[in-house]
Amino acid sequence: MSRDDELKLLGTKTCPFAIRVRIALNQKGLSYDFLAEDVKNKSELFLRSNPVHKKILVFIHNGRSICESLVILQYIHENWSETSVPSLLPADPYQSVVLGSQLV
Repeated sequence: MSRDDELKLLGTKTCPFAIRVRIALNQKGLSYDFLAEDVKNKSELFLRSNPVHKKILVFIHNGRSICESLVILQYIHENWSETSVPSLLPADPYQSVVLGSQLV
C-alpha cells in the first residue's frame, strides 16, 4: 500500500459483515480508519458514500466507495495480493464449494 492510500471502513462494531472485512484488512496488514456508524443517525460521509441503498458497511479507498462485504473482500484480494498473507478467497470458488460440502 502506498503512503497516499486512504482506507476507511464505515460500519457498526457488532456487524458480522464489518467484522469479516476488518479481519481481512488486519490479515493484509493494512492501516485503515474504522468509523462506527449509528444506524438511526447515519453520518453525512456515509450518506454520500452509499446514497442508493444506505446500507451500513462501506469501504472507502482514496475517496472511492465500495459496498457489500463480499465485494469489499474481492477488492482487497485483488488490490493487495502482493502481501505474504494467504489468499482471502479461493482460487476456484466452485471447487471450494464442492469440496467443502463433500460432494466430490
